[in-house]
Amino acid sequence: MILLWGLCIALILLGLAGTVLPVLPGTLLVWAGIVLGAWIDDFARVSVTTVVFISVLGVLAWGLDYAAGLLGAKKAGASKLALLGAAVGTVLGLFMGLVGVLFMPLVGAALGEYLARKDETRAVKVGFATWVGIMLGLLAKVVLAFIMVGVFAAALLF
Repeated sequence: MILLWGLCIALILLGLAGTVLPVLPGTLLVWAGIVLGAWIDDFARVSVTTVVFISVLGVLAWGLDYAAGLLGAKKAGASKLALLGAAVGTVLGLFMGLVGVLFMPLVGAALGEYLARKDETRAVKVGFATWVGIMLGLLAKVVLAFIMVGVFAAALLF
């Protein structure tokens, strides 16, 4: 039993780290830890309804994480090449550490937009809008992950 609770806590902590480290599936790990914790207790303190609510928050966090960057780019009128550049920049950023993860999508989107339209000012605008969208998505994902953990902790304690 103690080992299972240790695994539950480890999954949640690893998941919280994964909300900002793109190599780890953060929200999924938080959710898995919560479901494990509810199961260990036979859903006595953390009910199935609570787990379903937490699952909805997890899906919302996952969706916002992916949609926010695209929405930022679309709002700035990004070309398809800019969206592709942002995706390539994101992948390349994974190999460059935290700074790469944070800024390579901006570089990729700006470069893609420049290649598509040959307008430097527009390329910077699209790159920045894409980056703002990604950062807002990241912030939303982190906030929702902490809300998931808070709901779980409240159900366990109260």
